Amino acid sequence: MPLHYRSATELARLIASKEISAVEVMKAFLARIEEVNPKLNSIIALMPASEALRLAEAADKAALAGEATGVLHGLPTAVKDLNAVKGFPTRFGSRAHMSDPVSDKDAIFVGRLREAGALIIGKTNTPEYGVGTLAFNEVFGTTRNPWDLGRHGGGSSGAGAAIAAGLLPFADGSDSGGSIRYPSSFCNTVGLRTSPGLVPFEALGDGWTPHAVLGPMARSSQDAGLLLAAMAGASHAVPNAIDLDPAAFLNLAEVDLSRVRIAWSKDADGLPVSPEVREAYAGARTALEALGCTIDDVELDLSTADRAWEVIEMFGFFTDSPALVHTKPELFRPDYARNIRQGAATVPAELAFGLRERTAIFRRTAALLRDYDVFVTPATPVTAPPADCEWVREIDGHRFDRYFLWQRMACRITMTGHPVLVTPGGFTPAGLPFGLQMVGRLREDHALLSLGNAIERATGWAAQRPTGI
Repeated sequence: MPLHYRSATELARLIASKEISAVEVMKAFLARIEEVNPKLNSIIALMPASEALRLAEAADKAALAGEATGVLHGLPTAVKDLNAVKGFPTRFGSRAHMSDPVSDKDAIFVGRLREAGALIIGKTNTPEYGVGTLAFNEVFGTTRNPWDLGRHGGGSSGAGAAIAAGLLPFADGSDSGGSIRYPSSFCNTVGLRTSPGLVPFEALGDGWTPHAVLGPMARSSQDAGLLLAAMAGASHAVPNAIDLDPAAFLNLAEVDLSRVRIAWSKDADGLPVSPEVREAYAGARTALEALGCTIDDVELDLSTADRAWEVIEMFGFFTDSPALVHTKPELFRPDYARNIRQGAATVPAELAFGLRERTAIFRRTAALLRDYDVFVTPATPVTAPPADCEWVREIDGHRFDRYFLWQRMACRITMTGHPVLVTPGGFTPAGLPFGLQMVGRLREDHALLSLGNAIERATGWAAQRPTGI
């Protein structure tokens, strides 16, 4: 297997044992990026190869000198272009920021990646200000899917395509309405929407919110755990940060699938799902039952989730909005400006409804998970859509007039306030991947990753790689 498709866990072990060098690993990924990224457009800023190789050389010299090294020592990665990386500009996928200077500091989690030994070589694509679950913008264009270049790679965390195609071993993502989960499903990768506070998130407007979170994206739950071991942990700058030893994520637990109880939802309380995803999802259930899992049909009451998510999401856009969008809205994507206007018009009764219903949904979810290990839905209602669309406008006869309405499979689950793992769930008859969305108990992200790891090893779905690219 080529180095660019070796697991991050294996690469870290090989570098630590000096069986391979960080330089060899860096050369492999740079070569893969040069070959494939022009087709995918997932990495939209990349440091010069000579500079990246100098980083790798310094990592090798530090190891040879016996210096202490971190869990990600020598592994390259790139950061979503909504987050600050020292030495790179943060463009937010927006024309309004093309003249902004390079950042002079790192986001908290980026600094942690560096401390753990990761070599940050670039930035990954995102829609403007993370609007929607498809990565495209007027500045950098569209991120395409390695399984079918005529389709979207998903977003707003456009790194999913890069991970699936071997351009990166793993990457960060952020998620309020599926921005980690949708690209993971479309690209046959793994993404974890973490428990709120597990990864410090420097929200501008409301640092207490559990709505948007940061999390790892990788080709397996094991590799996601490796990345999370560097990202997680308390921070004095983040009021809801969880104080724990992130090293626990390095060693996932063994899971006996015959003892796993799954609450199975066919459509997240009545959402439209395409026929091909319904068929593949049913096949995933059959496979899990054959592995010994106990699966019961359960529908969690999510009847108020859509309205509550919209109120909180739009108000969040307003609280985090840059001043420039109010003075020069023509510089921004119309959907983004509309979101901010809607958020600005939020009245107290609406906000109270959103917060109240989020709490009620959280409690219903927690009650359900006293009897089950996970609550499972399809990760997405469709497979990756055509690359020329702005959003999916129809699913199984249901039409949508705003970009986020086809995201509700994720948005509803955001409102549970619990951690959510998307892991590969197989393939449609056309050969396109889709994912399982698994909701675990609050702050039991380790158990959720452990279950994902067990399913991935037992089914082999996550080991499949796109061909022809």
